[in-house]
Amino acid sequence: MKFTLKWLSEYVSIGDLSPEQLADRLTMLGLEVEAVQDLSQGLEGILTAKIVEVRPHPDADRLTLCTVEVGDDVVPVVCGAPNVRVGLVTAIA
Repeated sequence: MKFTLKWLSEYVSIGDLSPEQLADRLTMLGLEVEAVQDLSQGLEGILTAKIVEVRPHPDADRLTLCTVEVGDDVVPVVCGAPNVRVGLVTAIA
């Protein structure tokens, strides 16, 4: 069974235990822990962006021009996703 630390903390108090310490304690209770993975590795350059404006691209039918908020910055982006809409939060690199 795979689960996140966040999910587990919704049901039990984890306190200040590191994932490795928690795995050791679960093992001592008789629950086999095969691996502990840090899923944030490799995501250092990826941020979240909130789409604040969407308008058609003047020269392409399948593209849109979006204005997105990335932190304190407002950035123009050309997007090809058909489901883009104002208010959507997405990843941006």
